[in-house]
Amino acid sequence: MLKLSSITLLLFLAGCQSSEPSFRGTELGDSMPTTDFTLTDQYNQTFTLGEHKGKVVLLFFGFTYCPDVCPLTLSTWKKVQEAIKEDADKVEFVYITVDPERDTQEKIAKHLAVFSPDFIGLTGEVEDLQEVYSSYGIYREKNQISDSAAGYLINHTSRINIIDTQGKWQLSFSHDASVEDLVHDIRLLLKMQK
Repeated sequence: MLKLSSITLLLFLAGCQSSEPSFRGTELGDSMPTTDFTLTDQYNQTFTLGEHKGKVVLLFFGFTYCPDVCPLTLSTWKKVQEAIKEDADKVEFVYITVDPERDTQEKIAKHLAVFSPDFIGLTGEVEDLQEVYSSYGIYREKNQISDSAAGYLINHTSRINIIDTQGKWQLSFSHDASVEDLVHDIRLLLKMQK
């Protein structure tokens, strides 16, 4: 009888424990500080990350000539944007070029417009971009392709970084993260703000 009472008590206590929802992306904690930066968007407007506190910001580093990972990520973002339409004004989708040599503001604007007119595409001086790459752990390397009209491609880190509403680099996802997981974590971050 005592054993049964102990088991019942344990089950009761287990049921009383708080079960806060958890993130599906990789939580970065305090180990990854957010670095503020200022770059130029596809419409020649200044974009400063720190001015977007109060919103969830998704950051992805890519380039317009990218044949696979970048368009896949932007397609996923489009689906995420559609899924969170009621909160779309609280989320920024920010694409930063890793190919400033070819990715002019016009090319970035045309490229992103295929996916969403609301996506923000950033470029800048090579030195400024290099600081941002370094701050966010972005590897990039030009890879010459002799038998391609593009001439070269860029090998680069391909993860989605998420900045929370307080401006903290909170989460990281693989470029092939599911729409459901991204939407879950965005909604969780927005809920935590309230």
